Amino acid sequence: MHELTIGKLRGIHSISTPAGHITVTALDHRGSLRKALEKTLGRPVAHGEVVEEKLRMVRAFAPHSTAVLLDPTFGAAQAVASGALPGHVGLLVAVEESGYQGSDESRLTRLVEGWSVAKVKQMGASAVKMLLYYHPQSAAAGHQEELVAQVAEECRRHDIAFLLEPMSYPVAPGQSKSAPEFAREKPRVVLETVERLGPLGADLLKLEFPGDPHWEQDEARMRGHCREITRRSPVPWVILSAAESFDVFQRLVEIACEEGASGFMVGRAIWQEAMTLPDPAERDRFLKTQGVSRLEILKAIANRRGRPWSEQAAARPVAEGWHREYGSHPDQAVA
Repeated sequence: MHELTIGKLRGIHSISTPAGHITVTALDHRGSLRKALEKTLGRPVAHGEVVEEKLRMVRAFAPHSTAVLLDPTFGAAQAVASGALPGHVGLLVAVEESGYQGSDESRLTRLVEGWSVAKVKQMGASAVKMLLYYHPQSAAAGHQEELVAQVAEECRRHDIAFLLEPMSYPVAPGQSKSAPEFAREKPRVVLETVERLGPLGADLLKLEFPGDPHWEQDEARMRGHCREITRRSPVPWVILSAAESFDVFQRLVEIACEEGASGFMVGRAIWQEAMTLPDPAERDRFLKTQGVSRLEILKAIANRRGRPWSEQAAARPVAEGWHREYGSHPDQAVA
């Protein structure tokens, strides 16, 4: 059982349902969102326009989500300051930069300059999120593991929940992530990633589906890989959408939740078509109708079939006088 200190416990409670299911809308996209808008509008898009698009999505999806995942550049503070994010909805904030350094076969995650775990905590967020490019056989694996341990230690110091999002990639030169060769390798990569990164201090894992549904058609194998994640992971896990179409992601949520996931964090699968509409009113209408309808379908699946995170994580016992030592050391947050 994964033990949670009091701040981490409060954070995870605030991003989940009372029953322990996590149904989060992911809106931390930066470069990809800006590029999509520029392609649709046929012109450069200013910073403020990206902010407004984020707020449009927050207003549409936040009332239907346990929490919203946002970035510090275009979304987090703006959603709070504008009132777009209701006070009863949880907030996760990213600490990583978009993209990566290094080569395509050896990817290095960067943290946002001028941003930190301490600032995420200070602004009142529920949890810290870090996307980490990772392949166990990459030359960058050791560096990436050290970065996870560093951020985990900062989250322990500030007693805030830590969500880790490993993102796989091929290490064979010139190989595409959508190639059948990588599809055959992906289940092993995802499972080994869980084993290697899971013990490094995250409180929740946001994982890719352990297989490529465009190549893998054997549902029994797909289910077996998800069960294996549940067996190997030392912390609760949720499934991410990875820009899949809604129909594909719906099926993946069903499989993952039935085999041990505690819910989902969904992004483009529910809203990507809106970004092809040049009229802001049309985008708004799509988000509030089709987008929300999709989110509600996913929520019903997770709430009915997901494994409550509380089956795998619980609070440390609270001793008399705990407040005197609280904050003096990460291991004494609750003792």
